[in-house]
Parts: sequence; structure tokens; C-alpha cells
Amino acid sequence: MNTTTGIKLSLMMFLQYFIWSAWYVTLGTYMSEPPLGASGIQIGATYGALAIATMISPFFVGLIADRFFAAQKIMGVLHVLGAGLLFMATKITDSNIFYWTILCYSLLYMPTIALSNSVAFSQMTDPGKQFPWIRVFGTIGWIVAGVMIGQMGIEKSADTFYIAAAVSAGLGLFSFILPNTPPKAQTADASSALGTEAFVLFKDKSYLVFFIAAILICVPLSFYYGFANPFLNEIGFPNAASKMTLGQVSEAVFILAIPLLFNRIGVKNMLIFGMLAWVLRYVFFAYGNTGDANWMLYAGIVLHGICYDFFFVTGYMYTEKKAGEKIKNAAQGLFTFATYGLGMVIGTGYSGYVVDGAKTTTGHNWMSIWMVPAYIAAAVLVFFIIFFKEKKSITTT
Repeated sequence: MNTTTGIKLSLMMFLQYFIWSAWYVTLGTYMSEPPLGASGIQIGATYGALAIATMISPFFVGLIADRFFAAQKIMGVLHVLGAGLLFMATKITDSNIFYWTILCYSLLYMPTIALSNSVAFSQMTDPGKQFPWIRVFGTIGWIVAGVMIGQMGIEKSADTFYIAAAVSAGLGLFSFILPNTPPKAQTADASSALGTEAFVLFKDKSYLVFFIAAILICVPLSFYYGFANPFLNEIGFPNAASKMTLGQVSEAVFILAIPLLFNRIGVKNMLIFGMLAWVLRYVFFAYGNTGDANWMLYAGIVLHGICYDFFFVTGYMYTEKKAGEKIKNAAQGLFTFATYGLGMVIGTGYSGYVVDGAKTTTGHNWMSIWMVPAYIAAAVLVFFIIFFKEKKSITTT
């Protein structure tokens, strides 16, 4: 991979995740304000639109995009169309119509994640060494978007969607000059797209316990994605969107420690630390404030690195090791479908219901709200400790 190609791929990743961060993090805050004035259930459902799209996108990529179109071209078309929907979202005043707009946008956006990865991998001679250096620009893009939104003070404004729409249109056009990634011309069916070949892994009790825990832990995860930014804004935490990017900085730092810790302390302990971090995060949010307990709010944000990396990144690594070479792609697809799809659909719906139930005349009883995901994460942790019994050592190189 030459320097020019590397620069193009890095910019592609930067823009890909800048778009997502620009509107997604502050979506709940935007929806809660006029003219939408959405309820917690409506906000949760709208976040769930991305989870629905996550479940559908493997079929689109596996059955259509990979077989009939060059990846960079279909990605360009999807981003241009997505820009139009993001712009349209700013003109909508009905929260129900807004939901369907975000759902349609999500159905366009989510396939571009897999497509952008395909474009990148197709140009690499050593993906194991080269991809992390390209993908890290996606994390940088997410951070830059969050800092920009926070510093501009537009978290409650439609300007977040204007920015995302403009960048989406730019990436759409830029996609057409990305390296050519022709269709794979492979025979695929709905079963392989969904990853049902990996169902054989459920014969292993330890993996089944892990899989169930992964779906359940997405319920507390949904509380953070959907309501952390509205919470921080409501209690007067300044520049919330900017400071929430500390979570991505933490994620980038902790991911470097995973290969070493994975071998040293084992997969079970890694996953336990990840789930314990979820409990601590929500306890910190429950008792934190903008006064003497301000540090708890920062701690809850920074814990994102352990929450995400130690459970989900470790989970992907564990899944790959258990699956082996033959069905590893199917296994990863099934894990993504179950967690960021099914688990998040359940979690986004339930979190909205909890938030609405804790509404007060002046805002929300956030302590009672955050203790719910804390209790759920604790219950999942206890379930995992009791029933997960890995019979052999799982290591990575």
C-alpha cells in the first residue's frame, strides 16, 4: 500500500466516523428540545433505529453490495443519499416522522461501515499491521466531531445535522476516487449473511453463557448511548459533547493493553473487569454532580475505555478464537447482529421507558435512572461469574 492510498484510506475513516459522531452523540439532547420535544421512549426508539439497521445491513452488504457493485461506488451513493436525509431531518417537527427519517438514514449509513472496511482491506498487504493505523483515524474523526460540537455550543441545535450532512456529501463524492474495490462475485445466501453457521458454537456452554451476557449487557450500554448527553446537559455539565470524547481517548488507550492482558489474566477476568466497569460507571453517574462530585462525572466518561474494550473488543477476540478459521466471519457477524442489533433494540426501548418514568416537574430523577443500568450490569456480572467456566486456555498472539 503506497502513501497516497494510505492517506486516502485514512481520510475515508476520519470522515466515516466524524459523520456518525456529529449527530449521534447529541441526538437525545436535540430531540428533547423544541420543536420535537420528544419523550424518553421516543428518544430510545430513535436510537434503536441504528440497531435495526445493524441487523439489516449484513443482508444488504452480503447479498447485494458485495456481489454486484464496486464497494467504493455503492458507498459513495449511500453517503450522498444519506446527506439528503440528514438535511431533511432538520426540517421535521414531528418526532414520529423524525424517527422514520433517522431509520431510513441508518439503513443507508450502517452498510457503509462494512463497505469502508472492505475498501481498506482490499488495499492492504498485511492487514494485521496496517489496518489499526488506518482505523485509528476513525476514532480521531469521532473525537474531532465531538470537540467541535461541544466547543461551538450547538448540542441542542440542528446545526449538528447540517455539519453531518455536509461531511456526508463530501465523503460520498470522495468515495468515487477511492481505490477500486470490485464486487466479490461470490454466492451468498441469507443464512451466511446472518452468520447462522456459527450456531454450532452454542454447543459450548461457556460460549453460550458469554453470548447471553453480551446481549444483556447491551441494555445498560443503551442507557449511555441514548441518555448520557441529555443527562450531562440537564445537570449543567459544560461542553458535554467535547468532554464525552474522553471516552474515545480512553478507548484508544486501553485497546493497546488488551493483547497483553488477554494472555496474562485470561478471557474470563477481562470480561469481568469490563462488566464491573459498567456498574461503576453508572454508580458514578448516579451520585455525580457539577459540584464536589464533579470527578465522578469525568470518571464515568473515562471508564468507557474499559467498558467497551474489555468486554466488546475482548468478546470479538474470544469469538474468533472459539470459532476458528472456517466460521470466524460468520461468528463475528452473528455476535454483531446479537449485540449491536438485538441487544440494542431491547436496551433502547427499555431505557426510554425508564427515563420517562423518572421524569419530574423540573427535569429527571437521574439517580434513580442510572441505578437501573447499574443493577442490570451487576446482575449480568453475577450471572457470568457463576456460569462461565472456560475449560481451556484461550490465548492470542
